[in-house]
Amino acid sequence: MRKIIWILGVVCMALPGLASAGLDEGIAAYKRGDFKTALTEFKAAAAEKNPDAQFKLGYMYVNGQGVPRDESEAVKWYTLAANQGDADAQFNLGLMYDNDQGILKDQSQAVKWYTLSAKQGNAHAQVNLGRMYANGQGVPKNESEAVKLYTLAAKQGDAVAQYSLGIMSLYGRGVLKDNSEAVKWFTLAAGQGYALAQFNLGSMYAKGQGVPKDESEAVKWYTLAAKQGYARAQFNLGSMYANGQWVPRDDSEAVKWFTLAAKQGDTLAQYSLGLMSQYGLGALKDESEAVKWYTLAANQGDADAQVTLGVMYANGQGVPKDESEAVKWYTLAANQGEAQAQSDLGLMYHFGQGVPKDESEAVKWFTLSAKQGDAQAQYNLGAMYHFGQGVPKDESEAVKWFTLSAKQGFAQAQYNLGHMYDDGQGVPRDDSEAVKWYTLAANQGNADSLNNLGVMYGNGRSVRKNLILAYALENLAGAKGNALGTQNRDGNEKALTLDQLNRAQALSSKMNKDGVFKTIKSYLASREGQRDNRSFTIKQVRHSISD
Repeated sequence: MRKIIWILGVVCMALPGLASAGLDEGIAAYKRGDFKTALTEFKAAAAEKNPDAQFKLGYMYVNGQGVPRDESEAVKWYTLAANQGDADAQFNLGLMYDNDQGILKDQSQAVKWYTLSAKQGNAHAQVNLGRMYANGQGVPKNESEAVKLYTLAAKQGDAVAQYSLGIMSLYGRGVLKDNSEAVKWFTLAAGQGYALAQFNLGSMYAKGQGVPKDESEAVKWYTLAAKQGYARAQFNLGSMYANGQWVPRDDSEAVKWFTLAAKQGDTLAQYSLGLMSQYGLGALKDESEAVKWYTLAANQGDADAQVTLGVMYANGQGVPKDESEAVKWYTLAANQGEAQAQSDLGLMYHFGQGVPKDESEAVKWFTLSAKQGDAQAQYNLGAMYHFGQGVPKDESEAVKWFTLSAKQGFAQAQYNLGHMYDDGQGVPRDDSEAVKWYTLAANQGNADSLNNLGVMYGNGRSVRKNLILAYALENLAGAKGNALGTQNRDGNEKALTLDQLNRAQALSSKMNKDGVFKTIKSYLASREGQRDNRSFTIKQVRHSISD
């Protein structure tokens, strides 16, 4: 449940007050800023037990006007006035008890004085008493009573009460859950310039919640709240400009709003400002500045900032390289369940970077991340099971994790899975599955898969034997640094005519430009592809699974 947290400030001094000896003189002096004279005159009137003068003295003591600030003395004068039935003094006295100002915090006493003031129609007291009932502070929790009190104040035009009624309607607290009713109350409060209501109203329009979705209205209300300094609205507005969402993309405008929110300590804005600085979006690229903002957000517990800061330390970006510091930040984020941090922390333990090498600890972190769906962690966990590192060797378990990673498009996992089907490791041997996974990885430029797929075409395993395709694939593998690809290509070359060789090399170039899958599909559908079929067998060498 969300709590209503708004506590109103002290009621300002009402001028003029009740007629009494010295009171009028005191009011006149206060108006002209002569607090010393005002204090003297109010004391004279207060000595005659004038509640208005007593209230005004309390106000001057709590604000240090004409006297050193003295909250205990303020409580004394508020109490005298409150006991005579002064509604403003009763409210301010309740506030002093509520906020531990000049007297020990006592929410029951706060409720007492708010109640007396609220019964006289004081809207501020009605709002704060509503909050006490909404949150069960000083009284048993009673959301229906809270709604009743908020409604009384809202009918007097109190913006905080209107906002609070919007919250109660939005979450169905003490009233039926009703988004349209929430919009009604937020609109009334927002129209009075209440920033939180403006922000919430923007959110309602952005989502189409209780009102037809209207992006321009969302931007309008976020902007109004942001201009009043509301950090969450500033962040949202920054995000909208950064992403070109409902406004023209403007990185400089995004940086402006992120900066305003970040300086107020908004972690999302600090993290976003770090990204803008790191990549030079809307500002000069400055990795040191990025580290500054990431650190501020990370120190507040933002997991995204923590993992990013870990990466910066691991790579020496914007800071001297420090693997121990990287491990520190990865650990903080990983303990919050951040999947990338868990995966990266597993790698640090696997390689002994910044921590002693510990394969079991690596498996622990890879597993946590992999179970959240992180493709790289799934791949790494599969490799740990394949090689028996930190866990007993288990090819079936390796296949399980390689499959999950491969289905997310992780190229190295696709290659490894192809190899498992190629060799029948952890699964029955299946050349068609091997070709499928090699093709997907090769299409992403994976050199080992390019070579092995070439081998499949060269030997006609689950595909029609085609030495031109085999050459083209192995040629591209060799160009990407795969030595076996070069070796197999050169072996195939001896079996090709000059015309076939030219076409095979042209296919390599096309694969490099348009992608393997598209090129093979187009080639095999052509007359040339259907004609290019050779029975000559060249011994091919496959690349093995990688760690």
